[in-house]
Amino acid sequence: MAKPRKQKNNENQKGSTSNASAAIPLAVVRHQKLCLSIDMEQRRIYGHTELKVLVPKSGVIGLHANSMNIDNVFLNGLPVRFKFYSQHQQFEIEKNWGSITCIEAAEAAGSAYFSSLEREMAPDLLIFCDKATSAESAVQDPADTEKVGQIIPSECKPDDNVKLVRIEYWLEKPEVGVHFMGSSLHTNNQLRRAHCWFPCVDFGLQRCCYDLEFTVDSKYVAVSNGTLLCQVITKDDPSSKTYVYCVNIPVAAEFITLAVGPFEVLPDPHNGVVSHMCMPSNLSKLQCTVSFFHTVFSYYEEYLAATFPFGSYKQVFIDSETALSSTCVGASMSIFSSQLLYDERVIDQVISTRIKLANALAQQWFGIYITAETANDGWLLDGLAGFLTDCFIKRFLGNNEARYRRYKANEAVCKVDVDGATALSLSGAAAELYGTQAIGVLGKIRSWKAVAILQMLEKQMGPESFRKILQRIVHKAEDVIRASRTLSTKEFRHLANKIGNLERPFLKEFFPRWVESCGCPVLRMGLSYNKRRNMIELAVLRGCTSNMSSKSAPARGTVSGEFQAGDDGWPGMMSVRVYELDGMYDHPSLPMAGDTCQLLEIQCHSKLAARRIQRPKKGGKGDGSDDNGEVTAALDTRMGLESPLLWLRADPEMEYLAQIQIHQPVQMWISQLEKDKDVVAQLQAIATLCSFPRLSFSIVNALNSCLIDPKVFWRVRIESAFALAKTATEETDWDGLMHLIKFYKSRRFDPDIELPRPNDYHDFSEYFLLESVPSAIAMVRGRDGKSPPEAIDFILQLLKYNDNIENSYSDVYWLAALVDSIGKIEFGQQSIQALLPLLKRINSLLQFDRLMPSHNGVLTISCIRTLTQIALKLSHFVPMGRLEELIKPFQDVQSTPWQIRLETIKALIDLEAHKNGLDVALSSAVKFIIDESSLQVQTKAAMHCLHLCQMQRNFGNRIKSSVLSDLLHLLESRKAFVNVNLRHHVFCVLQILAGRSATLFGVPKPKMLVISEKAMDVEMLEEQKAKSGSMKIRFSRCQEANVDQVRVSSEVLNSLEAVKEMGTTVSGSSGGNERKLHSVKLRIKPPEAVEDEKIMDTTRGGGPDERGFPVYPVASSSVSVHAAQGESSYTLGGEAVEVISILESEQKAKEGAYAPHANGSRLNVSTSSGTVDSMNIVSVKACSPSSVKNKDNLTGRCKNVEALHDKYFPVDAEDYDDCQSQQHGSLLEHLKKDQLAGQSDLLITEDTAEKVDSEEKRQKDRKEKEVRKDRKRKREKEKRKDGADGHGKHRHDKHNDPEYLERKRRKKEQRRQEKERLQLQKVANRESSADGQKPESSSQQRRPEPTEANSLQRFTETAETSSVQSRLESRDASFVQRLNETTETSSLQRIRIKIKNRGSSNC
Repeated sequence: MAKPRKQKNNENQKGSTSNASAAIPLAVVRHQKLCLSIDMEQRRIYGHTELKVLVPKSGVIGLHANSMNIDNVFLNGLPVRFKFYSQHQQFEIEKNWGSITCIEAAEAAGSAYFSSLEREMAPDLLIFCDKATSAESAVQDPADTEKVGQIIPSECKPDDNVKLVRIEYWLEKPEVGVHFMGSSLHTNNQLRRAHCWFPCVDFGLQRCCYDLEFTVDSKYVAVSNGTLLCQVITKDDPSSKTYVYCVNIPVAAEFITLAVGPFEVLPDPHNGVVSHMCMPSNLSKLQCTVSFFHTVFSYYEEYLAATFPFGSYKQVFIDSETALSSTCVGASMSIFSSQLLYDERVIDQVISTRIKLANALAQQWFGIYITAETANDGWLLDGLAGFLTDCFIKRFLGNNEARYRRYKANEAVCKVDVDGATALSLSGAAAELYGTQAIGVLGKIRSWKAVAILQMLEKQMGPESFRKILQRIVHKAEDVIRASRTLSTKEFRHLANKIGNLERPFLKEFFPRWVESCGCPVLRMGLSYNKRRNMIELAVLRGCTSNMSSKSAPARGTVSGEFQAGDDGWPGMMSVRVYELDGMYDHPSLPMAGDTCQLLEIQCHSKLAARRIQRPKKGGKGDGSDDNGEVTAALDTRMGLESPLLWLRADPEMEYLAQIQIHQPVQMWISQLEKDKDVVAQLQAIATLCSFPRLSFSIVNALNSCLIDPKVFWRVRIESAFALAKTATEETDWDGLMHLIKFYKSRRFDPDIELPRPNDYHDFSEYFLLESVPSAIAMVRGRDGKSPPEAIDFILQLLKYNDNIENSYSDVYWLAALVDSIGKIEFGQQSIQALLPLLKRINSLLQFDRLMPSHNGVLTISCIRTLTQIALKLSHFVPMGRLEELIKPFQDVQSTPWQIRLETIKALIDLEAHKNGLDVALSSAVKFIIDESSLQVQTKAAMHCLHLCQMQRNFGNRIKSSVLSDLLHLLESRKAFVNVNLRHHVFCVLQILAGRSATLFGVPKPKMLVISEKAMDVEMLEEQKAKSGSMKIRFSRCQEANVDQVRVSSEVLNSLEAVKEMGTTVSGSSGGNERKLHSVKLRIKPPEAVEDEKIMDTTRGGGPDERGFPVYPVASSSVSVHAAQGESSYTLGGEAVEVISILESEQKAKEGAYAPHANGSRLNVSTSSGTVDSMNIVSVKACSPSSVKNKDNLTGRCKNVEALHDKYFPVDAEDYDDCQSQQHGSLLEHLKKDQLAGQSDLLITEDTAEKVDSEEKRQKDRKEKEVRKDRKRKREKEKRKDGADGHGKHRHDKHNDPEYLERKRRKKEQRRQEKERLQLQKVANRESSADGQKPESSSQQRRPEPTEANSLQRFTETAETSSVQSRLESRDASFVQRLNETTETSSLQRIRIKIKNRGSSNC
């Protein structure tokens, strides 16, 4: 047997990886054992792994393995032949790119990124079994080799073809998957990087059980997944120790983690299952950080009514320098960065750390224990983990905190959810994105959207029903009989119907709209109070956040049209809450689907009492007022208009992920802020009040009342502080600024000496509020855009007299907030003198933090950030070169924490962008990333470059080719392979430079050179095309559906030319109307199907139809062609193939109006050489066109929309009106053009006109009689009603109704036109009779026999030369339209022409 090849001899085989290994399916692993020995000093890992593998029929086992050295591979104890490919390759890119553009660089980046992702999916290690094994495996089901994601029970039957594969390998100074740092080691669960430290099937849907054994030095502790079975000390080497773990629950390879180091173990005193570990120097911080954890652990078990699925749970806090992120989740184990630890003196880190620990524990339930059935169901597990975390926030941090966070998350989702990149479940999209959809900001947005959708379902079915669904899912996973613990969207949908009692039609519409589509609803509401009816009229305009162009397909077509934009409505009814004088009332009456413009009528329950005239009391004031005048005034100005309505809210319980804008008076918003206790209502009121163009003192006073009220949630008070800063202008006499300074001094200043008191942070809510007030004061601006001197002096005073000696809590975050506020100040000529003392204070704090480092270096980070902002604003005062010299020493890797190094890199990039441009800044950023060792610094520096590029759009050709080349080199470098997040962000930077979205969604995949059955079919089809003479009919790109190219007999060419000539002849009389383009419909039938049809020769002019009216040839819109006897047509199974070509038409308006065909429609025809047989036209049939009867109704609806908009949206609605008016205006123009186009091709005889006239007159008389009777009955009915109520309400409303007046005016105009038509018709008859009585001249030739065609010609000539006929065409449009509908001969007719083979006769 051949010896296995070593890695150094496999270099010549690396290039064939994509072709050789891509066709090999991944193995099905039933169980895996991992035994490793770790040498911390030499940074070396060696050992072996044993896998129980189901051998496929091909006899080749494919596994993932990378960045390792494989010595031997054994199959059932015998060595076997294998091939090992190194997936990571650094492609040789030409250094001389020439004049490469941003577009070309983006396309190259997309191709390189897709190629690397494709290679990572293919197996790296191919193990070839012997012939006996292959023969034995032939009896198994071949489908088993393809079901990689199927979970197979660990019990194996004797006849199962399961083989034991043993792989001996070693790693030396690894960089990918596992990281050494000093005396510690840890792994990370990056995307498909588990196979970089042990061979496995690194695929999320492949799960199995594990036995883990790690041998380390006795002074180290090895922490891994599962239950710790024992610790073994061998006799041969007593200085080493072996830790044995067992994972008896199938998990994916990416969740196998390992941490080795001199950890201090802290068992949880409240729960024996939980253990906490950290470095010895952080033990005191660890005790303070995890003191709460037993509460969240017990709460999850109580909420889910189940015990923790794994035998134990371990939390390991490692050095933050080598951590890829703050959290790394594994099976029954989580690795955190030490930056999350805090002691009892730190306040600001508490909330964020607790939420991250709770979320990591929630992922143990949903995501690791219960996994997604397919990659397309991953959103559901991510959303359930986030939902469980929100439950913890609501329980332990308060309902206000939970609602505040959910409101802010929904706002972010509505802003970003504009295309298919944020759609949660797309058919095929999850596989084509390769898991990159969870990286970066879009990954966070997708998680927030998933949680919001699940909370919407919880609101629909109730909290208890939703809790029962989660309990059912967990209990079902605990069933031992089940082979897999997976959850799919379909199963969850079934549970929502069965347990949640949600109707199937609702769920059938809910999931496609919210989960499989993109976009969130946008609702603009305006209200008006009807005092007579005591009702609220609420006008609603519904839109969507997604781009309208995204409905058809993505911009660059990765997932061709698989998602839909949610602009057609959403299922369910939104609730409208009305606050009245008598109380609060909910009205679930706003449908989320239907017309985009809706008018709702909401009945008020409260009534206003009659206003009484107050007379002056005895002893009162001369003007009639008294001491209670202020209270009376406050009641009268509750909303600025006479109604019982206090304020109105839409979707108060956040049942929908929607963006809502309500237009109501200022006083109603003030009432909502002051009286509504809901956090979301207060936030909405604050955001609206500070955005009014004209600010009043009542708004400033309301915001100040919210700021000083201790009963208001502290986050809402912070929002009101920043809103007060926006209102502080010269127009309001700087009241907002004075209120902020007064509030701060009342809390922190000594009133006797007017100086700050020593710090006291025992009230946490007051601490967070006062910490944000200086930042709000720094944002106050005058008319010139500069900060007032009072604000600068106040911040300088706080920095100068800060005293934290007697305080038991740290003030580093407090000082950092003060320093950050300096960076927000805009210095003017009067305040530039205060810059020098501020810089001195910053310098002193910077030096102080060097001697006594603050928590995570937050004080130094704030100083560097503030100095950079000042230098960018005042570049002519502050020398940038001096600042660069000051901050460059903070780049030292050995002595500076990674957080400070990151802030230094950001500052240097910003300074370079300001001095030399964006391309120089990007080039410097690439150098910084290459020189940096921390993975977190690399990732966050790339994210900063991405944000910098997003702020500077319209690059054009300002980016040099050398910079683009550097970015491409970095994208395909070894450093990008080690850091998956860095690679993704560099790719996003190149996409942003090209003006595209920062996502892999929509990027075209490179064409792979793979020969498949489909490609062979295409080649055979091309050969068949080359042999036969045929023509191809191609459809233009404007059509959404992709229509295959169809072979058509060359005889069709004659018919097309004949139709073209006939259409040209007839359309010549249409008055040059180029707008009407007719579609062509071709039907190819066998000749036997037309033997019994009647043949009519069209050269004789046509014949009568069913009603006796003549039919004449016009431009056809449908052609039916019969195949010739001699040449076979393209058929499938003997059945005729129907080829329909519908030319491009304009997009229909939202109201559903008729839209004619647009210009630019085309039919591309190309033919090859062939014999053209003669064809005869065998029949002509006329089809009546679809009438355009809804034009007047549509015009009325457009006018109604404009009237509603003027009535219900009086505040800042101009921008929206412009957009709507353009749409309605273009729609009305189309209707007018269609109405004029209907008059162009009028072909009618005199007899026909007389018949139509008499018939129309009789019908009109009958209709007028019925209308007069109906009007008489309505008038009598209204008179009876008016006599009953005595107000004449209906008559008054009807005569003031614009629709009624418009109908009345239209009817009068119709009567007038009817009279004129009759008079003109009589004149035309007299003139025609006078022409017929003229004697015939002798020299005149003999006229032909009177036929219908000649009569038509005489009538047409007379109409063209007569002035009476011109008046008829210009003024009587309605009569022409009725004639067109009656005779069915207008230009919009669709003619169907059938052609039959007539042998060798010519047309």
